[in-house]
Amino acid sequence: MSTAGSSGSGRGRGGSHVGEQSKETKDSKPNPKMSKALGTSAKRIQKELAEITLDPPPNCSAGPKGENFYEWVSTILGPPGSVYEGGVFFLDIHFSPEYPFKPPKVTFRTRIYHCNINSQGVICLDILKDNWSPALTISKVLLSICSLLTDCNPGKYV
Repeated sequence: MSTAGSSGSGRGRGGSHVGEQSKETKDSKPNPKMSKALGTSAKRIQKELAEITLDPPPNCSAGPKGENFYEWVSTILGPPGSVYEGGVFFLDIHFSPEYPFKPPKVTFRTRIYHCNINSQGVICLDILKDNWSPALTISKVLLSICSLLTDCNPGKYV
């Protein structure tokens, strides 16, 4: 099954990142800073995958789309008591090689009408922007998104 970012052309969503990784591993002289960043981010992502598999946030699941650890998909069930109750929402999660020092890019794949989520699925959530901290995890991000679905923040439009 083909997924976004895994096409043979290396183009499209996340495709250039995949191409960059392949290029680096083929070069005879890899960039030491990039290699270290990839190692740090890969270890952190692997640790978070183990944690989210054993103890997922309520009504959430997440994991790699395929063999690329940097591209995940998440499922969120609409929070009980919210206008989204009974809904099933799919999100794309992209980790950069700088993760956890830079936030993951999280977007809704499922169209949703919400004042903090635009028509492209971009989420206006402070922890995915200026208030990101390496102490945060993808589990905490998903919990924050669930909270946003329960309580819209009309002061922060996308």
